[in-house]
Amino acid sequence: MTARRRHGPFIATTEHRRFVEFADAVRQNSYIGLCFGAAGVGKTLSARRYANWDRANPAPLMSYRASKAAERRIDAAMAQSRTVFYTPSVGASPAVLRRDINALLTAASTSIGIHLGQDPDATGEDQAHIELVIVDEADRLSHAALECARDLFDRADFGLILIGMPGIEKRMARYPQFYSRVGFAHHFHPLQGKDLSFVTTHHCRKVCSSAVRDSPNARALTAISRITGGNFRLLHRLLVQIERVLKINKLTAITVDVIDAARSMLVIGAN
Repeated sequence: MTARRRHGPFIATTEHRRFVEFADAVRQNSYIGLCFGAAGVGKTLSARRYANWDRANPAPLMSYRASKAAERRIDAAMAQSRTVFYTPSVGASPAVLRRDINALLTAASTSIGIHLGQDPDATGEDQAHIELVIVDEADRLSHAALECARDLFDRADFGLILIGMPGIEKRMARYPQFYSRVGFAHHFHPLQGKDLSFVTTHHCRKVCSSAVRDSPNARALTAISRITGGNFRLLHRLLVQIERVLKINKLTAITVDVIDAARSMLVIGAN
């Protein structure tokens, strides 16, 4: 799956657990929540994990139910999360936003109803089974699209989470009608301390398993931490390059020199 290939295996870090607590609060209280953090820290991965979106597999969810095994997997995943995950296209109009989210709500609610043994013709219309809608890349939404999202929220009984870059909370403050409905805000931080060491070591074993002999030592971990700044996406990109350096040079140990060589192959902006 693309998310797994680009970011490696998912690991439940402290930041992910904090996101789960935040999402549970938004869901239980049916409020609007804002989640913000720097690019690559893991916001989208945590949100998709919370929604079971990789297990539900949105493509078959929105299309013809081709196999019984796929149906059961999708229905069970949706019934467990009762959450819809949506990424708007760039410049999405309010009409497109409304159409896409309503289509996902209907399909997901029908899926949950089938899992609960209900008549599919009677469950999809009211969308009552959905308790949370997560909108990723919310920075893309225009004021009109945000108003559309607020209207959908006002007319339903689900929580709504908008995920974006730092500063989105200040932008929302300019829209009193929307901001007055925000009950929770969550700042998603980069990996730190033991989490960073654990994730780095774990990813080294997974990403570099065919080339590396031992886990990186303390100096190597410090160098990786310095380069990535705890950025989840950058960490995986660096490890992919480390594996490449090891294979090209027929090495088996992740040293500071190997890390520096891998670093030189990456375009790294300000973290």
